[in-house]
Order: sequence, then structure tokens, then C-alpha cells
Amino acid sequence: MKTQLKKGTLDMCVLAVLAGGDSYAYELVSTLSETMEISEGTIYPLMRRLQAEAWVSTYFVESSSGPPRKYYSLTAAGRNSLAEMQSEWRSFVDEVNGVLALSRTPSGTGEKQ
Repeated sequence: MKTQLKKGTLDMCVLAVLAGGDSYAYELVSTLSETMEISEGTIYPLMRRLQAEAWVSTYFVESSSGPPRKYYSLTAAGRNSLAEMQSEWRSFVDEVNGVLALSRTPSGTGEKQ
């Protein structure tokens, strides 16, 4: 279940990180890894898809320790999509929390009386 939830929210998480500033793929993985499990193998196909959606753009920066790094930048369309996703996420969480609250009882056992 956790995998499916992550899959459904990973776009939003990546866009949220990029809203804080441009980043390259390994740096995105490192940042996201602070709070969730994610691998480099997951990020590259995701970034290609976000670029195809025109939610991110790319540019290269020369690196003193190897080949140029490909940076990802949030586009205006990406910012709009992120705002929509965040709104939908908050609404969804409120709905789920509402359902979970229905199952609570004064005794805390979860049993209906």
C-alpha cells in the first residue's frame, strides 16, 4: 500500500522540492531520501515524464569533477500543477481523516457500540 501511495504522490514531492530551487537528479534523490525511500532508478524516468508534461525544464552546468550536470527547473506550468496537486492532496487527507475519525470510540478500541 505504501508503494502505491508513494507512486501517486511522487510527482508532487519532486515538484515541491524544485519549488525551493533548481536541482540535479542525484541531489533530488538525496533530498527526498531524507523523508522517504527513493532510488536514482526511480527519479530518471519520472524526470523525463515531468519534462514531457512541460512541468520542468532542463539546463546543463559545467562540473569541475566530471561531465556537466543536468539541472531541472520548475516551469510556470509546473508551479500551477504543484498548486493543484497540493490542494487535491490536502482535500484527500481531510477526507481520509474524516473517515478515520468515524471509527474512533470513547474507549479507543475501535469497536462500534
